[in-house]
Amino acid sequence: MPKAIRVHEHGGPEVMRYEDVTVGDPGPGELRIRHTAIGVNFIDTYFRSGLYPSASMPFVLGAEGAGVVVAVGKDVAGFKEGDRVAYVASPGSYAEERLLAAASVVKTPDGVSDETAAAMMLKGMTAQYLLRRTYAVKPGDVVLFHAAAGGVGLIACQWAKHLGATVIGTVGSHDKGELAKAHGCDHVIYYRDEDFVERVNEITGGERCHVVYDGVGKATFPASLDCLRPFGLFASFGSSSGPVDAFNIGILAQKGSLFATRPTLFSHIAKRKDLEEVSGELFDVVASGAVKIPIHSRAPLADAVAVHRALEGRETTGSTIMIP
Repeated sequence: MPKAIRVHEHGGPEVMRYEDVTVGDPGPGELRIRHTAIGVNFIDTYFRSGLYPSASMPFVLGAEGAGVVVAVGKDVAGFKEGDRVAYVASPGSYAEERLLAAASVVKTPDGVSDETAAAMMLKGMTAQYLLRRTYAVKPGDVVLFHAAAGGVGLIACQWAKHLGATVIGTVGSHDKGELAKAHGCDHVIYYRDEDFVERVNEITGGERCHVVYDGVGKATFPASLDCLRPFGLFASFGSSSGPVDAFNIGILAQKGSLFATRPTLFSHIAKRKDLEEVSGELFDVVASGAVKIPIHSRAPLADAVAVHRALEGRETTGSTIMIP
């Protein structure tokens, strides 16, 4: 019987249980997938803790995975048994096998390994919509990316550099600073020791940034707005330090007619056409070698509790994957 990590009650990492699950046959429009690699993301901790609501209880954690199609349901076109596939979808990836709507799955191309696909689908497609859709980065732009040594940060900073931007990243330690520099950051700010607003002003000669990408949330707001030049864009895409509090929209006028947005990946890939476009551009930039996907930790699926403790303890950099 397949194993999975299930949550029966919200709480800390210790609430996760490694247990047998029944998967069943795929229904109409579904695929049964055997995972070869499973992506781990900070958003998984939000579902486990209850910060984000789960559709049912108990439930299987995880939104990202790669593997092989082992069964195809009725009315599915474009997939067959044996196809290598990857996805970002509703929770359920912390499992040896699962059922999934074919509409949310894409084929993994030659030249991209299953481990790479599992490590990059959520983080890499997040980088794509941030850099190509939320604010289309172009040569000469100045970009600030918070948590530059994190999973999204290491991908996004390489990609922004590839697009011709000057990339400034904030990090929490000198080890992470070296990592960020090796992955596209032109300038690194150590937020524990330095005032990042002052450093951005110094680095840019007072011109500030065209865009700030912020997955940190509470700890970096509203200071991030002071890093923007007039008409700059603040893109809040996560809240690892806690959510941004409600604020008076007038602050955007006071600070230079700024724009602020809170996009999500699932809005950008809700339509099949957009999913194929976003994932396809990610696969292309990775297969070309322009963006490398750093996998810094691999662990057995059974060790999910320890994996989450490391994640929440800020002990991780780049991508973490679990192997069933």
